[in-house]
Amino acid sequence: MNADPIAFDFFNEIGIIDQLAGTLLERALPSGLTRAQFAVLNHFVRLGHDERSPAQLASAFQVTRPTMTSTLSRLARDALVSIRDDPADGRAKRVSLTDKGRAAREQAMAAIGTLLPMIDTMLDPGDIAAVLPVLRRLRIALDAARD
Repeated sequence: MNADPIAFDFFNEIGIIDQLAGTLLERALPSGLTRAQFAVLNHFVRLGHDERSPAQLASAFQVTRPTMTSTLSRLARDALVSIRDDPADGRAKRVSLTDKGRAAREQAMAAIGTLLPMIDTMLDPGDIAAVLPVLRRLRIALDAARD
C-alpha cells in the first residue's frame, strides 16, 4: 500500500511522463536542435513575444542565467535568435526570434507531429481534452506561485 500523499503521487506521475515524453521529443527533433533550444523557440511563438531579455527567459524556464545564456548562444550561432544590446541599458541584452528560428520551430513541430498518431493509440482524444483544463489550471497556479 502506498502511503505517499496524493499530491506527491500526482507530481511524481507528471515527472515520469515528462522524462518519457522528453526523450520521445528529443528523438523526433531535427538534428542539432535540443529540447532546451526548441523550448525557447516555441516560447517566442507560443506567447508571441517580440523580444525578451536573457533574464526574463531564464526566469520563464526556471533555469540559471548562465544556463540560458549558453542555450541562447547556441541558438544565435545558428541564427535562430538574434541577440542585441539593450538600448536602455548597455549592459543588458535583448533576444528576438529570427525568421530562420521560426522556420526551425515549424520544422520541429512537423517532426513532433509524427508522434501524435502514437499518442492517439495510447489515449482517447476525449480523455486528453478532459485533462487539459486541469493541467492548464495547475500550470497557471504554479506559475503565479513562483513570482
